[in-house]
Amino acid sequence: MEINSENTYQEDNNQNEEVQINEHKLEQYREKLRLEQNLPMAIVAGVVTALIGAIVWAVITVGTGFQIGYMAIGVGLLVGYGINFLGKGIDQIFGIIGGLFALLGCVLGNMFSLIGFAAIEFNVNYFEIISTIDMAILLDAMVESFSFIDLIFYGIAIYEGYHFAFRKITEEEIAENLG
Repeated sequence: MEINSENTYQEDNNQNEEVQINEHKLEQYREKLRLEQNLPMAIVAGVVTALIGAIVWAVITVGTGFQIGYMAIGVGLLVGYGINFLGKGIDQIFGIIGGLFALLGCVLGNMFSLIGFAAIEFNVNYFEIISTIDMAILLDAMVESFSFIDLIFYGIAIYEGYHFAFRKITEEEIAENLG
């Protein structure tokens, strides 16, 4: 089903009939959905899922010895769906939060991976490296290990974090609330 700018929606059935939408009912339904949004929980979901995604990214990268760009896609999906689930947002801010936290998860995933490689190299505990590492050296290492393909995967992650952060509204919901 698709809602168009003329406030009609077209059903995906064989008749392809258009049904008029009452503008007042549509606005009431949008307001009802806005009242169900939860921005603080969306932010919590973004923080938690970005951290989980980054940790999984680092574990897989250090475990395999390879930086896999596809991990960014997983981080974007995880963040987007987490924000969608807890935030239930329909406003653009939820997508922006999703994109930002997806990017943060990717950057942290790379950073945690470099810290993991350093811990192995120096044969010390991961947390010892974190407590003693010089941030300037870490940032230099991140810049040096960054490549063009990373931009592509980060872009995909940002898109997914944005796109999947929004609440999905089913045809049944629309029909039930506007019919």
